Amino acid sequence: MAESPQTRATLLLRLRDRGDGDAWSAFVRDYGPMIYRFVRSRGLQDADAADVVQDVMRSVGLAIDRLDYQKEKGGFRAWLFTITRNKLSTYFEKRNRMGPIGNDTAQHEMLGQASSDRSELDEQWELEHRRQLAAMAMETLKPTIEQKTWAAFELTAIQGRSAQEAGETIGLSKGAVYVARSRVTAKLRSEIERLLAEEEP
Repeated sequence: MAESPQTRATLLLRLRDRGDGDAWSAFVRDYGPMIYRFVRSRGLQDADAADVVQDVMRSVGLAIDRLDYQKEKGGFRAWLFTITRNKLSTYFEKRNRMGPIGNDTAQHEMLGQASSDRSELDEQWELEHRRQLAAMAMETLKPTIEQKTWAAFELTAIQGRSAQEAGETIGLSKGAVYVARSRVTAKLRSEIERLLAEEEP
């Protein structure tokens, strides 16, 4: 289950202790999938994306001591985006030197654009961030919610099944499925807001 009492800020401070393996495991668990999906969205194959994620994590480890929260500049998430974008840019530079493949040149140019022109990259980063927050919130909440209530939410909101079909599957009325989904959705929104507040103190 995802840790939740500890704030993201506390986790990031713990990363400064190179010997805190638990903090690094939590960081990789919480942010690794988001970075991986973002990198894959730029056209990298699985192994290359995994290598870039490792480069990002290594850079975070080297630079975490210098991280200074400045919310007006975007805080931690913007800092992590900058590191990820820079590692992607380095990856495409290396590939271009060996001879570009497919859309490598276009990707490299996009990564190097001025920040005001990076809307596609920014949007993709924010999308992956929202997905990761939702996954973390679900992992935290699932054990605290009655099994049928969670199943009603999962069948309708995640699997896209109708309330009627979900109700027949788990033995609830159509109305009860709607109520269950609504309750879980409200709790998820609240948990995501909490995670966001922790991440950017």
